[in-house]
Amino acid sequence: MDKYIDKLIDTSWFMKIVALLLALLLFDSVYDPDKQVSNVNIPGDEDTAVLEDVPVKAYYDTENLVVSGIPETVTVTLQGPKSHLQPAKAQRNFEVFVDLADAEIGEESVPIEIKDISDKLDVIIDPSVANVTIQERVSKDFRVEAEFNNGILGEGFVAESAIAEPNTVTITGAMEDIESIGFVKATLNISGPITESVKEDAVINVLDREMNKLNVKVEPSRVEVKVEVSRISKTVPINIVEKGEPSDDVNIESLTLDVDEATIYGKKDVLEETEAVRVEVDLSKLDGDTELTLPVIISEGITEVNPKQVKLKVKANKNEPVTENNDSDNEQAQEQETKRTYSNIPINITGLADDFEAEFKSPTGGRTSLTAHGRSDKVNSLKEADFNLFLNLAGLDEGEHEVEININGPSDINLEPDAEKATIAIKPREV
Repeated sequence: MDKYIDKLIDTSWFMKIVALLLALLLFDSVYDPDKQVSNVNIPGDEDTAVLEDVPVKAYYDTENLVVSGIPETVTVTLQGPKSHLQPAKAQRNFEVFVDLADAEIGEESVPIEIKDISDKLDVIIDPSVANVTIQERVSKDFRVEAEFNNGILGEGFVAESAIAEPNTVTITGAMEDIESIGFVKATLNISGPITESVKEDAVINVLDREMNKLNVKVEPSRVEVKVEVSRISKTVPINIVEKGEPSDDVNIESLTLDVDEATIYGKKDVLEETEAVRVEVDLSKLDGDTELTLPVIISEGITEVNPKQVKLKVKANKNEPVTENNDSDNEQAQEQETKRTYSNIPINITGLADDFEAEFKSPTGGRTSLTAHGRSDKVNSLKEADFNLFLNLAGLDEGEHEVEININGPSDINLEPDAEKATIAIKPREV
């Protein structure tokens, strides 16, 4: 038997058969057509990617509901085969979302989900849950409050109240937010100094009573804000200030301005303290009827005056020379009647109770003209300090009153004011 086996082993075809059988056995142990390729672990084929700021989409009834508490973005971590991971990382063609299609009004926790991504990848979403509040959506009309910063006005300028156009907007949001609205403001975002009227678009801000901004929808979201800007001004009388003395042979009958008042511009406090402007005329240079153009003189702090110049009409004549030996002619010249007009004479107030103050309605600024009649020597020597115009307000109460203008002056001169009465408004003095 052993000899037979040895003889069989020595044959070449026997060894070939054995080699073939061994090869078939090895092939069968390696190759299995029923096994999945994915079960073969090839080192380096898997990887991990962290994607930040991935937007979250919400599905709900946007016409009737308002949802808060959904994060705007999340962080998504992907892990799996590079062949699936790299396209997802580069294209981000997946969607992270919250499904609130069946949600009801109130508060609830809902999962943050992902779709349109390969099932070969493991996904971790951070945060994975959103704590949402679902409220009824409402709309309501509100009046817009236009705002303008007066601190950016140029020096000497004042602004009227800002006006929004349109002045009403529709605000839509959660009922809780709508009920907490305290302010709807349209504020101009401009820089100064502002020296002219403004018309600009302004964004509307909706705030609660603690000045916190509310997350609501405003329609329209911008409005036009108009602000009328003008210079601070005041109208005051123009006083005639006389300088020097006329020549002995010149008789000044009247000095009359073509404009009695001027408009001045400047800071508010300066204007409040300024009662008048003036023109100055040198009487020593006058020798007859003439018309002078004089500058209007303003005090320090006044930035501008209008008009800048006025015309002064002078009515004057020369007296006939009188010889020393003709006393009768000299007396006759002195006794000659003449008249002279004084412009913008202040009217004083007396008798007013301490707890009241008075304002002139007429004549403007509490000033009037005064004409003096009498002997030429008396009239020509008369100065403004020689007479006093005043109102006696003793016993008058709050309200508007017409009061006679009284005059104190030389008894031998007839003094006539241009206005016989003044209109006065009496009101309680501000404390």
